[in-house]
Order: sequence, then structure tokens, then C-alpha cells
Amino acid sequence: MHYTGTIWRPPYEAASLIIEATAGCTHHQCKFCTLYEDLPFKFRPSPLQDIEADLLEAQTWYHDPLRKAEEHLFGLDEVGADRIFLAGANPFGLRAHHLLEIADLVHRYFPQARSIGCFARVTDVSSKTDEELIALAKAGFDGLTIGIETGDDVALAFMNKGYKAKDIVEQCRRLDAAGIGYAFFYLAGISGKGRGIEGARATAEACNQVHPWLIGANMLTIYESSELYGEIVKGWWMEETEVEKYEEIRGLVSLLEISTEFAMLGASNPVMLRGALPEQREQIMAVLDSIITGIGEERLRSYRTSLKHL
Repeated sequence: MHYTGTIWRPPYEAASLIIEATAGCTHHQCKFCTLYEDLPFKFRPSPLQDIEADLLEAQTWYHDPLRKAEEHLFGLDEVGADRIFLAGANPFGLRAHHLLEIADLVHRYFPQARSIGCFARVTDVSSKTDEELIALAKAGFDGLTIGIETGDDVALAFMNKGYKAKDIVEQCRRLDAAGIGYAFFYLAGISGKGRGIEGARATAEACNQVHPWLIGANMLTIYESSELYGEIVKGWWMEETEVEKYEEIRGLVSLLEISTEFAMLGASNPVMLRGALPEQREQIMAVLDSIITGIGEERLRSYRTSLKHL
């Protein structure tokens, strides 16, 4: 398999067949990000021949001669990956025709695949026409994971995200119209000390206008190799405490009005949880309250400082 550097995936893609479509990030300017610093380049698409070779190799993982005979004799469903996840920081940034070529390869080697997912930036959506988005939906692209991080325009600008809250709403409405589902990653702490609740309020306002199937909260973890660490050293930005981050998340949960799943599943979260909104809002908030009052800053901070890598 052609894998480059560390391969990242959302927790809920654990059962998916992971095929590398790109390496690195097209943007590569977010001040807090250190995920792709081990790569000697900014961004690189995978050659189609490599993707095809990996799909061909992956077929052998699901090959069972006895099962194939049973499929033929008894008309059973084909065994194999029904979900493909394209690895890379934002494969959806590839041109639509390139993504359609990848989809053709996926369906050639895994005809039973029901959907194709990947990470995406908000700007990856804006670079495609409505007709291209519809074509991608028909080709199986669904369940994108978009790291919106926040709906706080001040934080988005300071962190060099390259879009505003209005862009999140506009582009995700286009995904809704095209029939492409998506999940959001939210980054608690990105607004900085004293502004967490304000960031949560702005994020809820944006999320309430669209239809993510899941909102996954992660905790900002700052490493010395990041540009953000340099901003802290210079005194131009201050980090929230760990308790403040949980208070921020509690504020977000309290303000979300849409039907969605809420989760905290990544390694940045010392306590993991998952529940449905609005049905389980009170239970989720009760867990958050117990973390804030029961665990406390010292133990939460100890986890953060011991987290050597995401």
C-alpha cells in the first residue's frame, strides 16, 4: 500500500478501507496545526496508478474462495469494504474530474462500496460548481469530514483558516442541496482565553443553519513546533485553561438546535463521550458538568501536557 507519513482518519472511519488519495494539505497555513510537519512537501496528489494498485491489493484482504462460491450458489451479498475513506488532509480539494476518476476505480474494484468519504476544507467545496457537487454525490461521495474548527470569525482570521463563518454556512448548504452528507470537527480553545463562550455561541449560530450529521469536538493541543506556540511566547495570544475548554463545549451543546450527533472521540479528549442532540442534551451536559467539577484543572492539564502527539 502507498501510505505517506502518518495516516489520519476520524474515529468513526475505523472500519473503512483507507486508500491514500493525497498527502499533505493544500492550505498548510493554520497556526495550530502540526499534523503534516513530517512531510518534505506541502501537498501531493497520489498518482492514479498508485490508487489503482492499492485497491487491487486491498481486494486480496477480502478474498475468500469459499465465500465466493457461496455468493455464486446462494446469491449472497458480496463481501468487502462498503465504505472507502480517502486519506490525506483534504482530498476533496482535488479537481472534480480527478475525484470522479478515483470513484470510477473504487467502483471497479469494490462494486459493493456504498460511499466514499474524506477530509475536506470549506474552500474545497467553494471551488466546485453545483453540477460538479451533484456528479460527485452520484459517484458515491458522502459523509465528508470538515474541520470547520469554529464559527468565530476573529479566531478563524487569527489562525489563518482561510474562510469565514458565512462561508461555512454557504458551502454546506450547497452540500445539502447536492445530497452530500458531512460531519464537523470543532476545536475547543481556538478562540483563546476569555473568548471560549463567545466562540461557542458563534459556532452554534453557524451550525444551526446547516445539517451536519455529527459535530465532533476536539481539544486544542499546542505543540512547540506550531506557529501558534510562537504567538504565545510573544504574548500575542493566551491559551484557555482545560476547564474553560469544557465550559466552552458545554456552551456549544446548550445552544445547538439542530438534530445531530455530538461526540468527543479523538485522542485530544481525556474523556470521551457520544450522544444524540437534542434527545440526550441533558445527559451530555451532565457529563460535562461532572468533568468540570469532578476532575478539575490539574488532572485535565496533566493529560494535555503528557499528550506527546495527536
